[in-house]
Amino acid sequence: MRRSAFLLVVVLAWFQAQAQVGVTTFGLQVKPVIPFGFFENKRMLEQDHLTATLDLNGGMAYGMLVRHGITRSISLEVGLDQITRRYDFSIANDTSGYDDAGSVRFIGFELPITCLVYIRLGENTWMNNALGASVDFYPSDAHRELENAQAYLFRRNWAQFAVVGNIGVEYRTDKSGYFYLGATYHRPFGDMAQADATWLDRYAGFRPYRMITRLSGSYLTVDLRYFFHEDPDKARVRRAARKR
Repeated sequence: MRRSAFLLVVVLAWFQAQAQVGVTTFGLQVKPVIPFGFFENKRMLEQDHLTATLDLNGGMAYGMLVRHGITRSISLEVGLDQITRRYDFSIANDTSGYDDAGSVRFIGFELPITCLVYIRLGENTWMNNALGASVDFYPSDAHRELENAQAYLFRRNWAQFAVVGNIGVEYRTDKSGYFYLGATYHRPFGDMAQADATWLDRYAGFRPYRMITRLSGSYLTVDLRYFFHEDPDKARVRRAARKR
């Protein structure tokens, strides 16, 4: 009796693992950006009597994913995301008493491709680690005006490559899909944008005083994902079973 129960558990576990082979599933994700200064440091700019700051203060990414199971423990994932980074900035002039602040949003699109490796934690719970690359697109620059100052974010390139790393845990149901919680680190190769903080001296014909820095575009997110349930490709599963 004990031997039969043990064999039943083994067979069920083997079938669940094989069920990921040949599965192509569609998912949706929302990724709040964490304003973590280790990845995008706060910029402090100074020029004579002027000081300015520029700081990543969060943002939001959302999009869709397509995942395909290659083996029992490896999948390939392709996504399409839109991300909005929100930067707070301030400009102060200690001689005129001018001090103002605002925020500017920088919008981009991402096409990530990652390879996922799974580790089983429980009957329906899996942990995965992923590594891959992304092509990032920046459709336009960003601009915000204040009373006597302004901030520009100039994209460095229309498109650039980035490295993507991810870790997370997902709960898989038999009929209701997969529920996922994780984190992603996104690091572009090269600077994302040049930031100009400009003060306009109205007493000198609005003469501009520019302070310039560069933004890496690196960020960390909390990932919330949902994958719709899909049945495996039966032929693919049979081929994988024969290889065992």
